[in-house]
Amino acid sequence: MANAFVAAFEILSFGAIIVLIVLGLGIIASMMGIFNFAQGEFVLLGAYITYLAYSHGLPIWAGMVAAPFAVGALGFVLEGLIIRRFYAAPIVAMLGTYALGLIIRESVRGLIGGFYLTVPEPIGGSIDIGTVHISTWRFIIIVITLLVMGACYLLLSRTSFGLRVRATLENPALARASGISTPLIYGATFAFGAALAGLAGALIVPVFSLFADLGIRFLIQGFVAVMVGGVGSFIGPVAGAGVIGTLSAALPWVMAPVIADVLVFVLAIAFIKFRPQGLIAGKGV
Repeated sequence: MANAFVAAFEILSFGAIIVLIVLGLGIIASMMGIFNFAQGEFVLLGAYITYLAYSHGLPIWAGMVAAPFAVGALGFVLEGLIIRRFYAAPIVAMLGTYALGLIIRESVRGLIGGFYLTVPEPIGGSIDIGTVHISTWRFIIIVITLLVMGACYLLLSRTSFGLRVRATLENPALARASGISTPLIYGATFAFGAALAGLAGALIVPVFSLFADLGIRFLIQGFVAVMVGGVGSFIGPVAGAGVIGTLSAALPWVMAPVIADVLVFVLAIAFIKFRPQGLIAGKGV
């Protein structure tokens, strides 16, 4: 019974990490019609900023708070200088964001020297439930993920900013005629997605450590989760992240991790083959 509870918690906590990463990727893909292949490197930047704060003697929480703002600001600048030129050509946008991600990843590799660097958990220890011990920090990640999901949904569906985003998505020409600054909305949306990736990196670096290839695995899983969940809605990518995160965490308990990873992707490809629109398809949030 205790082992089953621990396994369920591990599955839930890993699923929460995937959801947190997919939120930003899904918002950019659903709102702007492009896949940001630099999203994994935005996760890496969030982790690196947290490490910088820790290595300079600042509280780890300070780095975690600064990470989403810094990465979001960088995303806003990159969208205005580079990404904006590729909206009419999604394939070129994918290649462009991949190139940006490569530059960011290799820059961080040069800064950290190719090492694995550790950052302690801001809140260590474990939560004891009878004979079961679960990580306090992983539990906090789950709670933060739920809060961020709720905040994102309310922001995009219940605020004037979300209304402008949906209007720009549905009909950019009409949105411009209504006085909405569509370039500003695109920039803010891309920055918001990047900020979510930065937050994810800041939260997971105490769990996975900091290394240059940190974002690659999560980018691939995030991409698959968005495709499985469905592009064009808020709920779709989250649902896809829940499925992929659950499978990625659950299967290694019953088979070799390498086989489990391959099986997850095979199942995802098979699902996309028979339902290309994903679990939940839509045109907007």
